[in-house]
Amino acid sequence: MKRHPLERDALLEHARTATGLSDFGDPWFLHPFEALLESVRAEARLNAVGTLAAAKQFGHVLQGRLRAQAWFARHPEILARPLRRPVVIVGPMRSGTTRLHRLLASDRRFAYLRSFETISPVPRDDFIEVMSGVKDDFRPVLAARIMRVARLANPRTLAIHPTGPYEPEEELGLLVASMWGMKHEAQWQVPSYARWCEGEDAVPAYRHMADLLRLIGWSQRESSLRPWILKTPQHMLDLSALLEVFPDARLIFTHRDPRQVVGSAASLAWNQTILYSDHVDPHAVGREWLRKTALMIERMRTARAAIAPDRMMDVHYDAMDRDWEGTMRCVYRFLDLDIEPALPAMAGYLQRARALRSEPHDYSLSAFGLSESDVMDRLDDYVRAFAVAMDTPGEVASRARG
Repeated sequence: MKRHPLERDALLEHARTATGLSDFGDPWFLHPFEALLESVRAEARLNAVGTLAAAKQFGHVLQGRLRAQAWFARHPEILARPLRRPVVIVGPMRSGTTRLHRLLASDRRFAYLRSFETISPVPRDDFIEVMSGVKDDFRPVLAARIMRVARLANPRTLAIHPTGPYEPEEELGLLVASMWGMKHEAQWQVPSYARWCEGEDAVPAYRHMADLLRLIGWSQRESSLRPWILKTPQHMLDLSALLEVFPDARLIFTHRDPRQVVGSAASLAWNQTILYSDHVDPHAVGREWLRKTALMIERMRTARAAIAPDRMMDVHYDAMDRDWEGTMRCVYRFLDLDIEPALPAMAGYLQRARALRSEPHDYSLSAFGLSESDVMDRLDDYVRAFAVAMDTPGEVASRARG
């Protein structure tokens, strides 16, 4: 009987053989890995391309775990690097987190993850030669290839999330290293995995993420005095785990009209999922991302009730649209920093971002079987609690292009 290409033990053994290593670190990751594999095999309905891509993704992640442990063993000073007072942007998908993250990353007083580092957080074995200038780091080359293939497969990916190998990027890939997080849900149909994760404690995944940040900071030769700028929507679900691992984190919560958030998030997931499966129901995608958005907001609200007010602030999408500089001045007052040295670089980022965006991101709730009332029935209380500015019905369609 032919074995399925996505069997756990076979994937683990292949990674060991490819690297000559055997230590994967904390074995906790095997639990989400098994839940994910079961869900992929039973529910994702992958096509041939999807199955091949999944096998390659799992191999990449597993080999990365093995190589990370090898780096920690060879250079124990990596794990001693402090991660002081990170600034963590917490908000749902498509709520302006990327814009805020990249504006802050323009300021060299902060450390940040680059896109190629979330794809490949672990340096290759020859990285000492890279650090000495003898070789070039292959990871940005690999990231550029992956992005090029993704854009050829679906050009809309550039409109939805403009990026490049060296652009500041979220740490979702560092959570994927523990087979954890919503990245899997946004690329495959894995509802049972999603619900399994929603019932588990994410602390081990965040501990491994922190160790990978230490490794990346070491490989960047970044000063450990510079606080990291972090962001991924996953933090809304796992805020208590994040705060256990980063107890002195400063939190910036982003808010946007939930009709825009749900429509845009469903569009993002749809445009990725259809690359890997020929059987994707857009209405099911819409229902899932409405459910997921509501759960993210519920968990965020519960967790922040226990956070001291001076450790968090709120930023609204419409305020950033109207006056990005004024909004960023509020952010810098919260961070107790002078914004003036960073303003030229921020303006440069915004100019570069406009050049990166090739076309508007078109989406609508109706394409995913949802109405505005469907969203507001679930999220009206959130809108009122945080005074979220709401677009007019006409703007919901037109600002989908913004």
